[in-house]
Amino acid sequence: MRELRLLLGSVLLLALPMFATAQTPPENSLSLEQAITNTITRNPQLQAYGFAMRAQDGRILQAGLRPKPTLIVEVEDALGTGEARGLSQANATVSIAWILEGALRQQRIDVAVTGSQVLASQAQIMRLDAAAQTARYYTLALEQQLHREIADAGLQLARETVAAIERRVAVASSNRAELARAQADLARRELYREDIDHEIISARHLLAAQWGELEPQFDSLEGTPFELPEIEPIDVLLTRIEQNPELEKFLSEQRLQESILRLERTAQNDPWRVSAGLRRIQSSADFGVVAQLNIPLNFGNRNQGRIAEVQETIAQSEAEREAAKVRIQTQLLRIYLELEHSIHRANTLREEVVPRFEEALDEIRRAYDLGSASYLERLEVQEELLLARSDLAETSIQAHLDLIEIERLTGTRVAQLPPIERGTP
Repeated sequence: MRELRLLLGSVLLLALPMFATAQTPPENSLSLEQAITNTITRNPQLQAYGFAMRAQDGRILQAGLRPKPTLIVEVEDALGTGEARGLSQANATVSIAWILEGALRQQRIDVAVTGSQVLASQAQIMRLDAAAQTARYYTLALEQQLHREIADAGLQLARETVAAIERRVAVASSNRAELARAQADLARRELYREDIDHEIISARHLLAAQWGELEPQFDSLEGTPFELPEIEPIDVLLTRIEQNPELEKFLSEQRLQESILRLERTAQNDPWRVSAGLRRIQSSADFGVVAQLNIPLNFGNRNQGRIAEVQETIAQSEAEREAAKVRIQTQLLRIYLELEHSIHRANTLREEVVPRFEEALDEIRRAYDLGSASYLERLEVQEELLLARSDLAETSIQAHLDLIEIERLTGTRVAQLPPIERGTP
């Protein structure tokens, strides 16, 4: 649980103000922390990757095993002719031979251990991507809740308009054509409200699928996205690119290739072989010690092709890391500019556009009741207000999606994960 709290406390910290709410959450609601907890602990792909890491543990174990010794039984001067007939002059030797690996065994272990670190880096990326994807789905599902609230507001305005026209029709101040149009608009908004309900169901299924549930076990999401945090300067964020988990993976792969290079250089010479044992001399019934040392004549380098291949792979990995770094920096700059624009638009919509349309709607209502404004004028102001509210919701949501992506690209906060446990990615 402590590891999960570390993850949840750090995941997408810039985006968390979107989900803060002063109201008591309703029963059976889902928070962002709960959604990410479910993903990290129950995501099927993450669970499957844990077994790949356990398989790598087996490779480490295998790399550390020593070659088995060989038992050699040798009989000489037996089953011949004359004095060597039968076993009368036979000499029997029993010895044990083994390979002197030297540093070769440790190099194999180093390669396997470094391979485990590469898998850990990949698991880190998978966990971060899963957490970020969950936050995106959560944000998009929350956007549909906002659209439902806007649709409810539109329904309320349409009902008020129908009631106002009915009062005017009753006193012959409006014709029935206006009433029919208002009723048609009300029916259209009821259909739109049903469409939003279907979108909400779809968005919640996508979110629940992150932790392997076919049916969502929650009824609503907590929070509102209209509070946008201040963002750090772009220069500060660019300095954090080195913490991106993708770049960390390149470093792990480079270390793996360096370990392989050391192994190949060590393996370029065949190992020495040693044997020792006892020999029984049949003619005298005496015993003697025998020993043998086999030293390969390692002329040339039988691994020079493999060594050259690994050296070029290391150089390729370095070049790919630099290319990835430039790509990530470019993405960060682009998203940062989009985020600045989204925050500016959201602030303008919230502070200037929506309040003006709300004021205009109040005035047009009074004017309509007094007979100095038409139905079309009232309908136009209502539509403008609803569109402004919808624009504010979409812009705020986009700002938080950009924040999530910046967190993922910089690898900050979300990257503060505990060490990977075997079988628990």
